[in-house]
Amino acid sequence: MALRVGIVGASGYSGSVLASILASHRAVELVFCTSDKRGGEPVGEALHPTAEPLQRLRFEPNASALTLAAHVDLVFLATSAEVSVDLAPRILAETGARVIDLSGAFRLRELAEYETFYRFAHPRADLLPQAHYGLPELFGAPPAGTRLIANPGCYATSALLTTAPLLRAGLVETDQVLIDAKSGVTGAGRQAKEDYSFCEVSEDLRAYKVLGHQHTPEIALGLERHGQRAKVTFVPHLLPLRRGLLTTAYLRPKAGVTRAALLECLRDAYAKAPFVRVVDSGRVAIKAVAGTNLAYVGLEANTDVVVSIGAIDNLVKGAAGQAVQNMNLALGLPETEGLDGLLRFAP
Repeated sequence: MALRVGIVGASGYSGSVLASILASHRAVELVFCTSDKRGGEPVGEALHPTAEPLQRLRFEPNASALTLAAHVDLVFLATSAEVSVDLAPRILAETGARVIDLSGAFRLRELAEYETFYRFAHPRADLLPQAHYGLPELFGAPPAGTRLIANPGCYATSALLTTAPLLRAGLVETDQVLIDAKSGVTGAGRQAKEDYSFCEVSEDLRAYKVLGHQHTPEIALGLERHGQRAKVTFVPHLLPLRRGLLTTAYLRPKAGVTRAALLECLRDAYAKAPFVRVVDSGRVAIKAVAGTNLAYVGLEANTDVVVSIGAIDNLVKGAAGQAVQNMNLALGLPETEGLDGLLRFAP
């Protein structure tokens, strides 16, 4: 019997990509999708007219999420952090469902960081240590019995895959990790703000939330969780693209460390990772990963600097695809189930 899953917030960019992936997943049945914006509308018509499993579903109101969650094995929250931090604890307490949260509501450890970076007081400090940080290539499958998985942010996913193995191996200095990242407009979510309109974004490139982006403490904590504290400076930029994310990290090599040793470190780290490709140079491009759950990582280095570069699709490996990857691992399914077909878009 197929495992039953549902999506809260399925009409946003990440939620709609997630619904499309789950529609072709052989081991699960997508039972419900919620959306206040599209309440009552056919899910298939709105999101993916050719996906037959979506044709029988209609969007349910978000207010019915808790009732619907009682009838599934796992719920994806493709919602804002403020919504997730209220709804996830109720699902965990009142139903038997597991939760994979695509927001940042359970990614951090320190309550003060939620007030600084997310602008709200986190009410459930008790759940923060229980949440598994779901970046499988660095932290593996959730421990048995885990019911809450914090899906990483798109910028954090790319930044950590690009830098964490080098720092953990002690090949680079920890006092200055500079991360410059650029994402397509869908990274901001589906919203009708002037800043993200065509005329504002087209033929432009700009930094935003400089020294104040919520993924900054997430990246630093991810490095610490992986075994190395580091001083992180992160600056995101908005690309005039629909989707895709490119990260360029600048690090200082330790004395005597060679380019060959750095590349070998990345290859060893991801030798068994089905979705990470290590290339022999810094020629990493968004086009190679668009539409897939792949991450490409490469680097160049000399005696003064290491330039490590990574690319992902912000909506797939940076959100919906990684959520499915985490679901597979949590439920004992093959890690690539439902995602390997996406590889056909890559060269």
